[in-house]
Amino acid sequence: MSTASTPASTPPKKSGGLADIRKVFGGGQSTLRQFGILGSLIVIIVIFQIWTNGLTLSPTNLINVVNQYSYILILAIGMVMVIIMGHIDLSVGSVAAFTGIIVAKSMAEWNLPWPLAIVLGIAVGAAIGAWQGFWVAFVGVPAFIVTLAGMLIFRGGNQLIGQSTTTPVPQEFGIIGAGYLPELALPLAFNVLTMLLGVLGAGWIVWNEFHLRRTQKKLGSEMAPVWVSIVKVVVLAGVILWAAWLFATGRPGTSFPISGIILVVLVIVYSFITNNTIFGRHIYAVGGNRLAATLSGVKDRRVDFFVMMNMSVLAALAGMIFVARSTASGPQDGNGWELDAIAAVFIGGAAVSGGIGTVIGSIVGGLVMAFLNNGLQLIGAGADVVQIIKGLVLLLAVAVDVWSKRQGGPSIFGIWSSRRKAKLESEGPVEPPAVAPSVASNESSQPSDLRSR
Repeated sequence: MSTASTPASTPPKKSGGLADIRKVFGGGQSTLRQFGILGSLIVIIVIFQIWTNGLTLSPTNLINVVNQYSYILILAIGMVMVIIMGHIDLSVGSVAAFTGIIVAKSMAEWNLPWPLAIVLGIAVGAAIGAWQGFWVAFVGVPAFIVTLAGMLIFRGGNQLIGQSTTTPVPQEFGIIGAGYLPELALPLAFNVLTMLLGVLGAGWIVWNEFHLRRTQKKLGSEMAPVWVSIVKVVVLAGVILWAAWLFATGRPGTSFPISGIILVVLVIVYSFITNNTIFGRHIYAVGGNRLAATLSGVKDRRVDFFVMMNMSVLAALAGMIFVARSTASGPQDGNGWELDAIAAVFIGGAAVSGGIGTVIGSIVGGLVMAFLNNGLQLIGAGADVVQIIKGLVLLLAVAVDVWSKRQGGPSIFGIWSSRRKAKLESEGPVEPPAVAPSVASNESSQPSDLRSR
């Protein structure tokens, strides 16, 4: 048995040429194709920026995009975890509407203070998620059927509780859906807190790149030249600071929306969970090969339960943000939200078969849909045209990935997960090495009830 060399004894690997240029766009494991969806987002923004004579990237329009689509992006964060597990959740729009009417009623008729109403809404979402998670994880009913039933149950519950009428909410509740970072009493022509947020984001980019290089050096991994890191940091930090400036210089009384702050926090938290925790590794393990994960000791039922529960909690939060922005809860709230969330996840790179997908990719996919919707509205396209184009974009995004796989090449969207997989491999596989080969070769010989698990 050979003795592996220690990281200290292995000098850092260097590279050059085109490989270094590709690292500018995402590190050693990526290629230019990895950023097909990100490139599509940039192209869409540029096209509509020209077509609308600069309206797309105006401060007012950017603020409107965040306010109008933050709740869909929040749903996409939870939906990507569900889809990675190989499930689907059709109930998120109805759960959002059901939670919204309960929260609105609690403030309008039960005189519940708005902070407690938010806590109530989260509790309602958790209870609904536990209900649906129980049927999926412990009874074994497919998530598609459970959430289809949930879509009908909670849509009817919304109309029953609200009597198919709108229920207004207090003005102070609107801060989570229509509020902005406050102004400081300083004689400046921009919102200080928004710019401070941008500076913190740029600082994180610098620290993350420094930490990445230090880790690569310690492990003896391949390292890009210093100039590559400098270009990456300058480009990404510049984009963040420029976006912060646009949000900070909007019309008086506006800045970066509170709903956007909530979204940013959730993206950071869930990216960490999916990439850096045991629970996140279990999600990918079960989604990639449930049988192998189960035989390796992963409690797949528990993972199913908490993923479904988490989805409903995020749906409840999205519903409250929408109600706060609309200043009232109504019977049509949440219609079609599940379709937008699912589209964002698949456009962002998730695989239909499960096991592949990222939070960041889903956010990028959601932004593609958001700016597509927004740009078509700015040029005066009708709702029918918008729906047709959205459907074509979704179909094309998934078809290109499927075609790439059938040609024997790597999945275009699957490459989004390459850096995460490389990191997990360096930490060690989830399942023992002796188990995985036997699972692949003997899966057909397992009892039918085990294969169904």
